[in-house]
Amino acid sequence: MLELRDVSRRVSGVDHLSGISIRLERGALNVLLGPTRAGKTSLIRLMAGLDRPSAGSVLFDGQDVTGRPVSKRNVAMVYQQFVNYPGWTVRENIASPLKVRGTAPAEIEREVKRAADLLRLRELLDRRPAELSGGQQQRVAIARALVKKAGLILLDEPLANLDYKLREDLRAELPRLFADSAAVVVYATTEPAEALLLDGVTVAMHEGKVVQAGPTQSLYREPQDLATARIFSDPPINTIPAAAAANPARFAGATTLAVRAHHIRLQPRSASPDVYVTQVESIEINGSESFVRLDVRGQHWVMLARGIHAFAPGTSLTVYVEPEDVMQFDAAGQAIRPRREAA
Repeated sequence: MLELRDVSRRVSGVDHLSGISIRLERGALNVLLGPTRAGKTSLIRLMAGLDRPSAGSVLFDGQDVTGRPVSKRNVAMVYQQFVNYPGWTVRENIASPLKVRGTAPAEIEREVKRAADLLRLRELLDRRPAELSGGQQQRVAIARALVKKAGLILLDEPLANLDYKLREDLRAELPRLFADSAAVVVYATTEPAEALLLDGVTVAMHEGKVVQAGPTQSLYREPQDLATARIFSDPPINTIPAAAAANPARFAGATTLAVRAHHIRLQPRSASPDVYVTQVESIEINGSESFVRLDVRGQHWVMLARGIHAFAPGTSLTVYVEPEDVMQFDAAGQAIRPRREAA
């Protein structure tokens, strides 16, 4: 288990991390989710021992490792850049941590082949990184992390530089690759869809703080505050002052209402939805879906509609929102009336 106790990091008078207390267990993918500059990389660097916290402590399996350098920890890291040794073959790159450890040659060969089979690299073992695609290079970096058998595996946006198809392939494989790992696995991403696909446990981060942590599905369906709801929404979550809602009496006590893009509909699902007459600002077709940008009582909303639509800018459009799909927040941005999101 990796535990951070009231950890902060301040650099040149600027708080990069503030008051973070979390516990990350083995047996699940632990996802750090947040926008750029939320503090994910800063937190990973503290976990690895590359940086030291200004306050607080870092414990691994109950042992205080605060300030212990990365060279003294059993850590494996995979970055979004393809960090491989250019003059070595794939086989040599994967084997490198085992050679440093002094592992017997026969065992090195077994472990390299096992990792290569898992990551579909067996036919590439004698090539050098320059002869590989970006996805293949990142597979090599992940294979090297696997064979190291580190107690802590840190993946900092490892798929960010890959094209769409390669990202999709590796996203689907990662839970399987780490399913049998005895390590604490931490994966940083800016993408809510990635966190949902990886499932496990998610730590939502905003401006150097942890705003909510727990099972991924719980954070998505029951965000405790508006910041978490925003972090877990792509397209961005739509908000409106409760007083400007179609039926404000339904939401007495709320200050801000929020609804996800796929919960704005062109047809009602019940007998008494909230009805909004909007104006189309623009539309973007993405395969079999349409992202429709709307002006809703002065607020800019995005509706995700199934199918291909051809609404012209300036068109008046009536949309429907079911009350059970609306998240409610008070003046401090805290959720009120906890709810479970409909499908």
